Amino acid sequence: MRICRLQGYELEKSKPNTFEDYFNRSEVTFREDGDEKTLYVLYLRHFEESISSFTPYERNPIFTVSGRDVYFRDIIAFVCLLQNPDFRRRKRVYIHKEEEFRRYFAHMEFTKLPDVFAELEAKGEYRLTSPLLFIRQPS
Repeated sequence: MRICRLQGYELEKSKPNTFEDYFNRSEVTFREDGDEKTLYVLYLRHFEESISSFTPYERNPIFTVSGRDVYFRDIIAFVCLLQNPDFRRRKRVYIHKEEEFRRYFAHMEFTKLPDVFAELEAKGEYRLTSPLLFIRQPS
C-alpha cells in the first residue's frame, strides 16, 4: 500500500443551524491494487483537547517535518487505517465515543510517524510495507 496524502481539518458551519463546528475530519489517501482510495474519519473536536491522554504529544502542532507543521488531526485517519485494516474497504468512519477513539491509539508506535511525513514531503508518497511497523511490540 502506498500512502499518498495525510491531512486533517476543522469543519466549519455551512448553515447556522448545523453542528459541523463540533467536528474535525481526518483523511488518508492511499493506493492499493491500482486503485486510489480515501478514508475520511469524522470525530468530535473535543478529543483534540486531550491529545496527551491519547498520545505522547502535548499540543498542536504535534511535530514539524520539512517545514510542515503536523497536527493531531493529520494523523488520525492514518492511525485508524493502521489499527483496523477493514477500513481499507470503507470510505467514511464516524467516531463519537472516547473509548473507541482511545483504542485506536493504545498500541501505536508514534516514533515512526515523522518518517511517514518526511517521506511524503520528499517523495510524494510513503510505501507502507506492514501496519505492524506502527504497532508497539511488548518488551
